[in-house]
Amino acid sequence: MAEPQTSPYLVLARKYRPRDFSTLVGQDAMVQTLGNAFAQNRIHHAFILTGVRGVGKTTTARILARAFNYEDESGRHPTLELETEGTHCRAIIEGRHVDVVEMDAASNTGIGDIREIIDSVKYGPVSAPYKVYVIDEVHMLSTAAFNGLLKTLEEPPPYVKFIFATTEIRKVPITILSRCQRFDLRRIPAEVMSAYLEKILGHEGIGFEPDALAMIVRAGEGSARDSLSLLDQAIAHGNGTVSAATVKVMLGLGDRARIIDLFEDLMGGRIAEALTALRELYDLGADPQTLLADLAEFTHLVTRIKVVPAAADDASLTPDERTRGADLAQRLPMRALTRAWQILFKGNEETARAGNGLQAAEMTLIRLAYAADLPSPDEVITKLTQQGTLPTGSSNPSLPPRGPSGGASGGASAMRVEAMQPAPMVEAAPAVPASRPQAMVQPALATVASYKDLIALAAAKRDVLVKLALESQMRPVSFEQGRIEVALAEGADPGMIATLSARLQAWTGARWLVMVSTKAPEGLTIRQEAEQRKQAATEAAHDDPLVKAILETFPGAKLVNVTVKEEAAVLPDLPPPPMEEDDE
Repeated sequence: MAEPQTSPYLVLARKYRPRDFSTLVGQDAMVQTLGNAFAQNRIHHAFILTGVRGVGKTTTARILARAFNYEDESGRHPTLELETEGTHCRAIIEGRHVDVVEMDAASNTGIGDIREIIDSVKYGPVSAPYKVYVIDEVHMLSTAAFNGLLKTLEEPPPYVKFIFATTEIRKVPITILSRCQRFDLRRIPAEVMSAYLEKILGHEGIGFEPDALAMIVRAGEGSARDSLSLLDQAIAHGNGTVSAATVKVMLGLGDRARIIDLFEDLMGGRIAEALTALRELYDLGADPQTLLADLAEFTHLVTRIKVVPAAADDASLTPDERTRGADLAQRLPMRALTRAWQILFKGNEETARAGNGLQAAEMTLIRLAYAADLPSPDEVITKLTQQGTLPTGSSNPSLPPRGPSGGASGGASAMRVEAMQPAPMVEAAPAVPASRPQAMVQPALATVASYKDLIALAAAKRDVLVKLALESQMRPVSFEQGRIEVALAEGADPGMIATLSARLQAWTGARWLVMVSTKAPEGLTIRQEAEQRKQAATEAAHDDPLVKAILETFPGAKLVNVTVKEEAAVLPDLPPPPMEEDDE
């Protein structure tokens, strides 16, 4: 007795492929727009559908072909109400209708292929109301093919419709785009995808765990086809059920809870426990680079929850990610999270290039654990004060709140220390009186009363060349209204004298005589004086008890800049002077 014939298995992505707009998932905006167009009989002759793989571009094209050619007992009438199959629907669904032509531009790229379409457009449809040409991956067409299509696309016969689909919309010439009605198909939201997969599993009578679906949805990245393919694989892998354990193994993911444990160990500076956990996950088959990517992903999640607390309600998150992520977002400062992201991002690149991925991953975790709890300047000052490191009666100036000033993302030992000293000028730019000339805040003509006013005016006018010349190439000898005498520094450009005179007349509305002193230049320029004061302030800062305590606490740290708080507030809207080699 012959065995009964069994039909071949149909994968979920094909079995549950939408056949009308009521079953199309996650594209409500496009369906609404098309519905309005059909209701008003404003149906375009050419459409282009774009989006990532698996969001429904080709499916939408086939549904549109049905909608154009819908015909029933009442006659021919385009409609989006396709729940009841029309005369031509079955043939279009099965891809065998003579008036609906599908072409894959990835394998038919030349002008010869397009010429066949152009020639066939001359002839009307055989049985359906419209001839529909569906060209998938249209961006793969050659330049000649696109050019050959232009005229027909702009003025097609009334019985022809074109539908293009592409994942690379930027590669489609603008001349083609301008002749089409464009629809951007969006990634399907996680909550919509989860509900869709649950519905399919219900139809199939297959049990599942919510955590497993969350992992599949995350891996699918908003693509219905990818998510259904992964679900198909998970069903086979789990022998008819979809469990979190089997999905983890199938996707090669580390245990999400153990990833969070590892993250907590690292952010707490518990490097021994972190390295042990990394080795255990590695022995279970987890890839080192994947583990670092998982840590970076969780770092991003915690940072996002810290900025947007509602992000914890994402349907694609596991319960551990949702609850523990929100808790960590409250406890960890933003500086620690951003530093962790930088270290993991850099470490992922290093692990990819390393000959031994596990060793590179371990070095990344060591770097992160030692840098995770690096304190901010305010915390350092508070801790040193509480420990009694600073002598009694010290001025104990506090650092400005400039965020983390610790080492670079790799946990380097060099550290930026900014000490506030009641010393003279330390910035490269000259000090300017707090009461600036009226001309710098109003569009009226300026009044210049001193050489320093002139430098401030050049800065306000954003004239970098004149400002730099006044600071570095000239030294004032005498200054009075309408007349300036300067001495030129060695190597100065004499042409700046005429330029300065012209600028002054334009800025003040009066004629100025700018003279070069016949005497040999004596003393220092404004810039040189500022550099001397900066050097003196830096040397004085090294003797400050607070700075000494910080440098002793962080071996290898260096004092790299000194800023005077009172003078730093002067002219905050002016750009800093151009950096010279000596300023680096």
